Amino acid sequence: MVALVVTCYGPGLFYEARKRENSLMPQHNPLPLEISCQSVKEKLDAADGMLLLDCREQDEYAVAKIDGATLLPMSELMVRVGELAAHRDGEIVVHCHHGGRSLRVVNWLREQGFAKAQSMAGGIDRWAESIDTAVPRY
Repeated sequence: MVALVVTCYGPGLFYEARKRENSLMPQHNPLPLEISCQSVKEKLDAADGMLLLDCREQDEYAVAKIDGATLLPMSELMVRVGELAAHRDGEIVVHCHHGGRSLRVVNWLREQGFAKAQSMAGGIDRWAESIDTAVPRY
């Protein structure tokens, strides 16, 4: 249900549309925001259909990348989110350099309806340290 609120300030009118949720209680997502590098490695090895999304910029990706990851820079996410539509109901794991950007991306994706989005804790730096030492650290 959408309510239209009209507020009059002097000669102008300002309209504000507010979306009202069907439930008064916030929806709780039981899936943790973060997932460990080891768990991501296990999912990749199992080839279970998880999308590994790299939200770093192209220049960072050129330095170091995880095999099987798809590059979608955080700076382009809002205009390219449609590319993720096929994964709306599937698992998406997002990584960045250390985990800060990927947490922001995951929070935004969850707000857009990607309920199974998770951030890889520690980012590619922790991956290079604990999973694949052939991945350069920078």
